[in-house]
Amino acid sequence: MFQEKPRDKKDVMELVKQYDVKFVRLWFTDVLGQLKSFAVPVEELEMAFEEGMGFDGSSIRGFARIEESDMIARPDPTTFAILPWRPKEKAVARMFCDIYNPDGTPYEGDPRYVLKKNLEKMKKMGFTHFYIGPELEFFYFKSDKAPEILDKGGYFDYPMDAAEDLRRETIFCLEQMGIRVEYSHHEVAPSQHEIDLRYAEALEMADIVMTYRVVVKEVAKKYGVYATFMPKPIFGVNGSGMHTHQSLFIGDKNAFFDPNDPFHLSDVAKKYIAGLLTHIKEITLVLNQWVNSYKRLVPGYEAPVYIAWARRNRSALIRVPMYKPGKEKATRIELRSPDPACNPYLAFACMLAAGLEGIKKGYRLPDPIEKDIYHLSEEERKALGIDNLPGSLGEAIEYAEKSELLKETLGEHVFKELLNNKKLEWDEYRIQVFPYEIEKYLPIL
Repeated sequence: MFQEKPRDKKDVMELVKQYDVKFVRLWFTDVLGQLKSFAVPVEELEMAFEEGMGFDGSSIRGFARIEESDMIARPDPTTFAILPWRPKEKAVARMFCDIYNPDGTPYEGDPRYVLKKNLEKMKKMGFTHFYIGPELEFFYFKSDKAPEILDKGGYFDYPMDAAEDLRRETIFCLEQMGIRVEYSHHEVAPSQHEIDLRYAEALEMADIVMTYRVVVKEVAKKYGVYATFMPKPIFGVNGSGMHTHQSLFIGDKNAFFDPNDPFHLSDVAKKYIAGLLTHIKEITLVLNQWVNSYKRLVPGYEAPVYIAWARRNRSALIRVPMYKPGKEKATRIELRSPDPACNPYLAFACMLAAGLEGIKKGYRLPDPIEKDIYHLSEEERKALGIDNLPGSLGEAIEYAEKSELLKETLGEHVFKELLNNKKLEWDEYRIQVFPYEIEKYLPIL
């Protein structure tokens, strides 16, 4: 089983020989988190490491304009892994790339660079690690043409689980790529599944999320089915979320843990949560970036729409998993609103930036809400000071556009490109006439 984690170019060159690698795919993402890839034969690897590989950035969404289109992709040797679904002879590997301008400066429009920049800000504040543990849900369908389910199973179901072998093979592939899996199971909705990843540092985890989505889809394709991370593909059942566990460390000390606090949360953790609660509306455009994302963010389907925090309450936006004695390092917070179709580099950067803002400015954390918020009336929610997430992509754009925090986090270029792209998507959606409207209004109007 391939599990070596290379440290540098020399390690990569040795692994290439050892595993008979013929091609290396160089991966990076556009502003929306769609994976981009081109392959180089191993003979070109030396040059890729030394000089990078040139490409036309004007053809990548949210990258450069025609007149400034030359870009350089430079592979990160620590991300080298063999693709287990490809043949073993003349094997194919992949590496994630950082994108540079021709003059050697990092490219502002590269989502990986956006996350790296925010991790640098975190280090300047005295923290050394930002750990992330996401839970990505997804659906298996018979094809990409319609949401035809494979089974009618529910949460943790075993006898009615039609995708046991698909999940099993997916986990084997992930492990062969050095990605650790905690567990997997059937989710609440029919044909919905979840494979939970072992926590890792934010940059590594963003690379892992991109890889996970590819592996899930490749294994599904092999079995003649289609896997989708679309947030809400079926009306009337739960959509797919990406509950994101997160914590800050200083060396090997968990900055979120305080043994003397009733919630076992440190002052840092409380201010971090307050930062997320305060800025969540502004960053929702990044965490839930598609028109379809807002079909999931509705009351009653386990997706959080109310801005509050709690320990046990899963209707709250942020949950603090219960503390287990002797597991101080596991103290963390869980943000429940992101969906698995987001750009993980930008999403993790925004979560971190909102939390750090709370720490920097000393935000006060409101009391936890342990009642089922879905069953409170609007007046009761108002009395408790519970606000809502944006209800549509249009509303999310409005909050994002006014946000200094978001502009600072993403940088001018990505901020502008993302907003332009999302406004086009929202306009395109608003002018459509859907079957619902024809069925409801044509007979009576």
